[in-house]
Amino acid sequence: MYTASDLRKGLKILIDEQPWIITEFDFAKPGKGQAIYNCKLKNMLNGSTMSRSYRSGDRFDKPELENVTVHFSYEDSGNYVFTDDNFEEIRVSSDTLGDSRFFLMDDMECEALLFRGTVIEVTLPNFVERKVEKCDPGVRGNTASGKVTKPATLEGGYELAVPLFVTEGDVIRVDTRTGEYVDRVKSF
Repeated sequence: MYTASDLRKGLKILIDEQPWIITEFDFAKPGKGQAIYNCKLKNMLNGSTMSRSYRSGDRFDKPELENVTVHFSYEDSGNYVFTDDNFEEIRVSSDTLGDSRFFLMDDMECEALLFRGTVIEVTLPNFVERKVEKCDPGVRGNTASGKVTKPATLEGGYELAVPLFVTEGDVIRVDTRTGEYVDRVKSF
């Protein structure tokens, strides 16, 4: 069980039988009275947010969260199938994965966060290397900003902005947390 003095950014707490994560935190101690802990919270199940203020005597339960190492196996009609260390299948919906689904590769090792046996989040490695399948030739034009990009489509269907020198067939490194181009690995 947590107390109000344990509250900080990134802490996961249980409110109304649902896991919430603190996204912003502010502490205020007025001249008279108890300290006030102002928090912005995000629901880990549905993504909704709320703001709440707590006093120093408030208590919170810890959510039943479990981290499990899983390996991506295959996609099955909108569901993505992972296997754990016991070779049991864990199905994850495309809504839970979000844009991360575009970066999955066979047998990729990931971290799954489970709440009461249900996957609520899958964390991929920070960087993946993907081949550029479609990319228009770069055209120099309005280069006043100094950073000129063009759209590219990667294997798996993900679209992102890349520098002008990237061409079809190149292998690039992508940050899975932001979905942005990092650097070119191989040029063809």
